[in-house]
Amino acid sequence: MIEVRRFKKRFGSKEVHRGVSFHVEQGECLGLIGGSGSGKSVLLRSLIGLEKADSGSIVIEGQDITQMTERELIGIRKKVAYAFQGGALFDSMTVFDNLAYPLREHTDLKESDIKKKIRDLLFEFGLADSENLFPGSLSGGMQKRVGLARAIILNPDTILYDEPTAGLDPFNTRKISEMILRLKAKKKTGILVTHDMPVAFEVCDRIALLVHGNLDIIAKPKEIQQDALHPISIFAHGDIT
Repeated sequence: MIEVRRFKKRFGSKEVHRGVSFHVEQGECLGLIGGSGSGKSVLLRSLIGLEKADSGSIVIEGQDITQMTERELIGIRKKVAYAFQGGALFDSMTVFDNLAYPLREHTDLKESDIKKKIRDLLFEFGLADSENLFPGSLSGGMQKRVGLARAIILNPDTILYDEPTAGLDPFNTRKISEMILRLKAKKKTGILVTHDMPVAFEVCDRIALLVHGNLDIIAKPKEIQQDALHPISIFAHGDIT
């Protein structure tokens, strides 16, 4: 589904990625962890063309997106959704209109069909009573759930999750984990950027560690949990920076 080959990115004199390579199979969820400033979110944004590679390739469903124009990237962004860390909702729109926006922009659905699709999705996400609320009146956990609902409203093949549980209480963290698992059950491919190791262990098929601009360690959760000296286990306890 996704293959990144020798990806390099720098900002001025700071080299963020030094030749990152990895792949994600269809229906798999890959966890991406690393210290603050290691470039996890930069890598995630690059997968939908929000950041441009200095060199290397990003191949999604057989297409190298690093060679695409902004217009050509529109098609990729319908297939690959980005769930932003803060939800990235439009403050001036209700929850309903936030979810309706991509449907009105990118589909020919009738308003009656849009209404049904949104209400069904809000019900699935435990947000049935929120459609007429504005983002400012939602809790942080609800904003993230609405943001995730909007990210998948066009039925993408892949979802990129940028710190979806950051700052959330255990109840909302549980809700987000359940949603990711439900999407996995529907064979959706995912990449999860997170510092929340319990969530990563629960929802990811493999976990990758980004250190000093390289992605050298990729392992299954069971391998990490069974080996207390595994580098990812050590990182999870704060001993790698």
